Amino acid sequence: MASIAFILLCHKDPDGIIQQAERLTAVGDYMAIHFDARANPADYQKIRTALDDNPRVTFAKKRIKCGWGEWSLVQATLNAIEAAVDAFPRATHFYMLSGDCMAVKSAEFAHDYLDAHDCDFIESFDYFESDWIKTGFKEERLIYRHWFNERTHKAWFYRSFELQKRLGLTREVPEDLQIMIGSQWWCLRRRTIEWVLDFCRTRRDVIRFFRTTWIPDETFFQTIVRHLIPASEIQSRTLTFLMFTDYGMPVTFYNDHYNLLLSQDFLFARKISPEAKELRRRLGQLYAAKGVSFDVSNEGRNLFRFLTGQGRIGQRFATRFWEAESSLGRERELMIVICKKWHVAKRLLERIRQETNLPAIDYLFHEEGTPLPDLGGIQRTLSKRTRHRRALMRMLFDYYNTDRMLICMDPNGIDLLNDFCSDRAVTRLLEVECQFTDEFLAGHAKRVGLAGESTPKDALNRLLPTMRNDIAFEGDRIRDAGFENFYRIRELDPPEKNADALSEFLSIPQEKARQIAAMDHLFSD
Repeated sequence: MASIAFILLCHKDPDGIIQQAERLTAVGDYMAIHFDARANPADYQKIRTALDDNPRVTFAKKRIKCGWGEWSLVQATLNAIEAAVDAFPRATHFYMLSGDCMAVKSAEFAHDYLDAHDCDFIESFDYFESDWIKTGFKEERLIYRHWFNERTHKAWFYRSFELQKRLGLTREVPEDLQIMIGSQWWCLRRRTIEWVLDFCRTRRDVIRFFRTTWIPDETFFQTIVRHLIPASEIQSRTLTFLMFTDYGMPVTFYNDHYNLLLSQDFLFARKISPEAKELRRRLGQLYAAKGVSFDVSNEGRNLFRFLTGQGRIGQRFATRFWEAESSLGRERELMIVICKKWHVAKRLLERIRQETNLPAIDYLFHEEGTPLPDLGGIQRTLSKRTRHRRALMRMLFDYYNTDRMLICMDPNGIDLLNDFCSDRAVTRLLEVECQFTDEFLAGHAKRVGLAGESTPKDALNRLLPTMRNDIAFEGDRIRDAGFENFYRIRELDPPEKNADALSEFLSIPQEKARQIAAMDHLFSD
């Protein structure tokens, strides 16, 4: 059975560290602690006094003064690992933690999970091919030497960099290594850890290289593990649930996140707020619990993006327009059906096809699987379709040899609507206003990844008002835009009234519009 030695790097909150160590070791696991040498000596002494008698806790023999982005973080980790390997010969796995981490599953679940997966869990993506680094230095982290900390000695950090750059003082990456990058929160098997330590003792050239790279805690273990272990024995993921805001800061969890954390496909989570006393208490009790079953829905990241995106339109993080492309054609007419209930819009489009023989395409900018002709590759992905939307529509007009075309769009596509309505072509819009039951909204949340089959009912009920307001906001935003040639049909209106709007929107006789509007079950869920 799996037995975990936790590698804990910390620098504050001695009471929290003591509680964390006692919780995790009470069920038979182990812990090796590195407490930052820069931190308050009294705090370290308090931790030692409280835990020295615990045989399942050990301490790094040498403490390092740690700095963000420095090799010191890697060295501190290695020191704690060496202490754990020596002190805990029965440990089968080594799990990297911070003082802000807490278990979101029981020890029983965690041990069974590791027993069922004979592999190493560590994010490790190709350094140069992946987009893991979003901004700032990339190749420069490696090919130049970084002796100064950018946060504490910013002027010297950039002076050193500019001087090396000006003099061409670059260096090569060790030729037998493929540099990888990923989160520092890994879980490795004992054999892997022992091989890493052996590698560090024999490959001093690699250690020298990483000592002067920038932010090596994101590359060192990720690279060495990939170098030593077959890819089939590595899962490139972390078992610690963490999210980041638009500003690149870790998301902090509070008391009301308990159910959300338990439903994620992870064993631990960070960062748990020090003020979240109730959350810490409940998670602490959970780790020692027996026979607990977990319903994993894994909607956390999608839910966070949805909730934090509210009210951002037109501000810093609003969606940007892709490059403007040439007109669809002054003589052409693009008709757009706007509807949140995709099945209703598709039902309407099918009836319009039958009655008018107009070329009509479903949600081509929202649904990857929408059937489209081969247009040379531009149609293959949603990102390509959106980025080159005018070119795509021109090619579709040409393919169907028509000057009139009908498409569907979700109300959240306001940027697409703005772009098409500003074109020289005639653009007509038809909003299909539907009623939304709680059952439909719950199903919609699951379809778009805001909830899962196992999401607790009370959590789903708290989400529904936000979703309902979001749908109303999308509709208001479209109406407030003041688009020309804008029409609307409503579920609550009689077919005769909806026929008037359809007749104008499609430029068809009233009788044919009535046949479309009167179709059975148009608005049914």
